[in-house]
Amino acid sequence: ALLPFILPAILAYICTPAIDWLSRRTRWPRLVFAIGFFLIILGIGILFGVFAAGRVADEARSLAFDLQGTLQKLVGDATGNHPVQIFGHIVDPQQIVKLVLDRLADWIGQTDQLALFASVGLALIAGFFLCVVLLFYFLASGESIARGLLWIVPPHRRGLVRRIWARLDPVLTRYFVGMIVVVIYATSASYVGLGFFLDIHHAVLLALLTGVLETVPFIGPMAAAILAGLVSLQTATGFMSILDYALYATALRLSIDQLIGPIVLGAAARLHPVLIIFCFLAGGVVFGIPGVILAVPVALLIKSTLATLYGDESA
Repeated sequence: ALLPFILPAILAYICTPAIDWLSRRTRWPRLVFAIGFFLIILGIGILFGVFAAGRVADEARSLAFDLQGTLQKLVGDATGNHPVQIFGHIVDPQQIVKLVLDRLADWIGQTDQLALFASVGLALIAGFFLCVVLLFYFLASGESIARGLLWIVPPHRRGLVRRIWARLDPVLTRYFVGMIVVVIYATSASYVGLGFFLDIHHAVLLALLTGVLETVPFIGPMAAAILAGLVSLQTATGFMSILDYALYATALRLSIDQLIGPIVLGAAARLHPVLIIFCFLAGGVVFGIPGVILAVPVALLIKSTLATLYGDESA
């Protein structure tokens, strides 16, 4: 229930300053620019969705058709193409792969699993349309929603809340905008590295996963690198291929952590890594994916609140 509200709210929060500035500059009704931004975002989302969905579907179809060969290569590399003993039985890599594929087919073919896939598909479609509707409302009436939230605060505390928000607002805006820039850069750079320089299969799918996982610090980039590394083993021709991938992964990580991240995130990145990891784990356990998305913003809110209460201007 939270996810369809969070994503449109973040987009509207990022776009609201530009909408307000254009409205003041031109003295046109704010609703005109809200509708314009809504149509632009919707158009970009549809174009990206059509392009990305087509490419991802092709990549996924290719990966599914070659799943047996991929598993055989991975298992063969892990076992040295020699039979291994599992629970007292001697099995070769082909038998292991066949067993895994049979179990996977049985699991997917179960009635409850098919019903689960159908319900998830319907939920995704309903969530998409809900996000579109909520995005329009947030863009068009974001100020009234903010005033309504402030009205909930007791009158004698509203001054404190305004001071906290004045400290939090620029940091939060820079964080969200910075994360979008980081995701775009990670997706583009990984596609160039994986597709053009390393010529790895399924580069589009891996690049999109790399960009999305970049929103989860530490854990996400590590998972993306491991996943791309496993896929790269299919096209590895020797030690130099492995070395090339290691150089690519190192260059991508350094460019994000030492260049792009500090530039676009700035003060929003001034949270200790241990605190960020704790926030992601706690948010994920309590609220799932929405908790992961809101983990760092909530940490920034707590930090800004404490800094305002303590009068610490350096925080």
